[in-house]
Amino acid sequence: RAIGLRADMDALPIPEASGVDYASKTPGVMHACGHDGHTSMLLGAAKYLAETRNFDGKAVLIFQPAEEGGAGGKAMCDDGLMDGWGIQEVYGLHNMPGLPVGEFAIRPGPLMASSDEFTITVTGKGGHAAAPHEAIDTTLAASQIVVSLHSIVSRNVDPIKRVVLTVGTFETDSTASNVIAHTAKLQGTVRTLDPEYRTQAEGWVRRVAESTAAAFGATAEVEWVPGYPVTINDENSTAHAVEAAQAVSAKVDAETPPIMPSEDFSYMLEQRPGAYVFLGNGDTQMCHHPAYVFDDEAIPLGCSWFAELVERRMPAA
Repeated sequence: RAIGLRADMDALPIPEASGVDYASKTPGVMHACGHDGHTSMLLGAAKYLAETRNFDGKAVLIFQPAEEGGAGGKAMCDDGLMDGWGIQEVYGLHNMPGLPVGEFAIRPGPLMASSDEFTITVTGKGGHAAAPHEAIDTTLAASQIVVSLHSIVSRNVDPIKRVVLTVGTFETDSTASNVIAHTAKLQGTVRTLDPEYRTQAEGWVRRVAESTAAAFGATAEVEWVPGYPVTINDENSTAHAVEAAQAVSAKVDAETPPIMPSEDFSYMLEQRPGAYVFLGNGDTQMCHHPAYVFDDEAIPLGCSWFAELVERRMPAA
């Protein structure tokens, strides 16, 4: 029997402002999401498991690169990670600022959202600001597209379920106040906890963008870039993860609400049953903040949770 244990390793392109004496020595790059802490946890579990050997099976230690947008988890799966090592279950964890140190949080089913990106290029007809009747106002058309996109969720999604659409950037090719732009570019994301809504979202965005642009005499071209899938915890594996957490901590929330950030551990959970858990990082800045600090007091708990999973799922004969 083989159990996969995953820790992500990569940093982020953020200038560090944590003030700690072990801050990044590389300008513009820092561990702002605690992946160095996750790696330390898995290394600690590896040391313990190698020394004690109190299990019957194979613990596969997955040190994953490129979680932050690079889909390293997908690349490892595509390279044959699961079949190559005979992995039957897979588990991972992530620190959670705002949750007390030592507290675990998990839930069966959807835990984290999918995240897909879109770029909409709107083309009208540039012109002089004094003669809008001789132009096709791209800025106006693109602005209406932004407004219309935000009607998608309220009129297509069951209000009990979660879909978040956000337009993050709006740029035109004009930098002058007296020029009507010829083109505009919108970029945004769509996040959901429902795989079915995820498959429909691209069609919704295309229909709204193209028809709204056409109403102004403009055109809209939509580029859709699929991102990470929904992180869905297997029910039985979640129960095993909860049992392991309860063995190392008195504080375990087994019905934590799902959250809308995304995570590429999802790809591993698509290939094998498993579970992803959160471990409290205390009162610190949120992940991806320049002043984020990983709380080292969480490391022994993460080490113990990984080791406990292995010993419980593959008990020594």
